[in-house]
Amino acid sequence: MNLSQIFKNTFLIIILSLVVSACATKKTSAPKIDGQMQGDVYTGTDTVKYLADGVPDRVFFATNESILTTKSRDTLRKQASWLRENSGVNVVVEGHADERGTREYNLALGERRANAAKDYLITYGISADRISVISYGKERPVDSGSNPLSWSKNRRSVTVKAN
Repeated sequence: MNLSQIFKNTFLIIILSLVVSACATKKTSAPKIDGQMQGDVYTGTDTVKYLADGVPDRVFFATNESILTTKSRDTLRKQASWLRENSGVNVVVEGHADERGTREYNLALGERRANAAKDYLITYGISADRISVISYGKERPVDSGSNPLSWSKNRRSVTVKAN
């Protein structure tokens, strides 16, 4: 077998490997958006209440996360704007988790979520003295189901008027 034949065979093997690999690779795309969820973060409105007229009171989180989503930051900016206009109002930011995980883990996760919301409000000019934080962990679900949609509704922080 001469060198050019070896080169041709190697080239064919590489091409065939690429074709087989491309066919076998699962195509990944943006997370599936079902009417109320994007990825595993709740995006619906049926559990959202209002801190004030047109100002949602809650933001939602991904599983085991306390990182604010784009939608959550938008909601918190609206809350901060309203709080700046209503300087006499103090709030409590409640942190919540879904039913999975231990009580201790979920209390800590709820506290991280509430603090993430509080810290964001502070960056928009709300005094830390006006914001208290409490974690309820998994103790106060808004949806008692045991499925991904229910869990996503329960992974939240809620801003509540304290006075």
